[in-house]
Amino acid sequence: MIRVSLLSGLGHTVFVAAGLLVYVLGTRVGQQRRHPSAAMAWVLGMLTFPYLTLPLFLFFGTRKFARPERRVRVHALPVPDGAPPWATRLLAGLELAPAVRNTRVLLHGDGMESLQSLLATMASARRRLDVCTYVFANDATGQRIAQALVQAVQRGVSVRLLVDAMGSMGLPGGMLRGLKRQGVQVRRFMPLLHNPLHGRINLRNHRKLAVADGQRLWSGGRNLACEYFVDRPGQPAWIDLSYEVHGPLAAQALAQFNTDWRVARGLALRKARRPHSTPGLHAPANGVLAQWLPTGPDHADDTVHALLLAAAYHAERRIVAVTPYFVPDQALIDAWCLACRRGVRVSLLVPARSNHRLADMARERALRELSAAGAHIWLAPAMVHAKAVLIDDALALVGSLNLDARSLFLNYEAMTAFYGAQELRWLSQWCACLIAQAHPYRARRPSWLRDIAEGVVRSVGFQL
Repeated sequence: MIRVSLLSGLGHTVFVAAGLLVYVLGTRVGQQRRHPSAAMAWVLGMLTFPYLTLPLFLFFGTRKFARPERRVRVHALPVPDGAPPWATRLLAGLELAPAVRNTRVLLHGDGMESLQSLLATMASARRRLDVCTYVFANDATGQRIAQALVQAVQRGVSVRLLVDAMGSMGLPGGMLRGLKRQGVQVRRFMPLLHNPLHGRINLRNHRKLAVADGQRLWSGGRNLACEYFVDRPGQPAWIDLSYEVHGPLAAQALAQFNTDWRVARGLALRKARRPHSTPGLHAPANGVLAQWLPTGPDHADDTVHALLLAAAYHAERRIVAVTPYFVPDQALIDAWCLACRRGVRVSLLVPARSNHRLADMARERALRELSAAGAHIWLAPAMVHAKAVLIDDALALVGSLNLDARSLFLNYEAMTAFYGAQELRWLSQWCACLIAQAHPYRARRPSWLRDIAEGVVRSVGFQL
């Protein structure tokens, strides 16, 4: 018995050591930068529950599939007129495509207007139509969009539909098979059962976009389901935000879609990704300046997070943010708190109650810290699903990224930076209308049990 127990103890020690070695190699060799609390959680897990933690790490541990190239000499790049130099130079240093001028930009705060814009974008396609979404529902809106996809095929258009396998898990397989039979090319991004070398099941594609002929783009925060567009009996549509752009920005979004499409086929990122280039479409000299900002495992840096941190230190007058879920990392919370203390007016609007109760619990610590620093926090009575950030009168971000750790560090996301005065003015007025209908947040000291529960939910639910 003694000999067996010694062997068992030795085997356990070897397993723990092997687990820690796998963690070190996976994070250091693969350049997987992590938040300190996430790193500590993995290490403690390896020490205390190695038989559970090691398989979890192998399935969930990888956060990045791209490494920095750093081929751009930032200070030698021209800064477009109308864009803040600190932002465009930072984004160039993060290897993103440059800001481009576009013929037309329309922002949609109304769901029906956004749906009509999406359908018009799809109907305008003559050669190719590419659609990417996280949720594709089998409801009236989803069926209407599916019909538009089939109609495009019947016009002779090459149509591709990319849906996230987990986000659209409730979509009947028969619906996708029906679209395939009618000529739509369909792929599911990162199915639950797939080669782990090609991705991790916790790294989801949360991007939403439709591109017609590489010239017209519809994108934003709306998934393809009724609640994002139309009112139903007893179920008003969620407050959301989307936009339509005609011009070179659509070509940048198409390049992103092409990479995602290849990854969904099973190609490794290094084979699927193509270097970006300035689009060859005609760009009007006085067009609307905008920039495509993807972030996620396919980019070496956490691009939007880096931009938000830099913006917190460059903002001089205001930071306005609208998000459904607010569970950022401590660095971003600290940056916004410092902005408050140096006189910047920080305004944050979140729904009083979102569609995810755990997210509402996890956000409380961050809300209390911001409130104590002097931020103005507003609770909207309705469900807000929009994602937008305004920095002074310099730039505005709109897209798919929530201000939580999952969107900031794990998901495949896409935002667009708008630099035009008209777009900034529209978004500023739209945010002001939402805030006027909301009520102020009142911070309350939690019980010790509630405080522990908030920390557990925040660490486990948003950092895996």
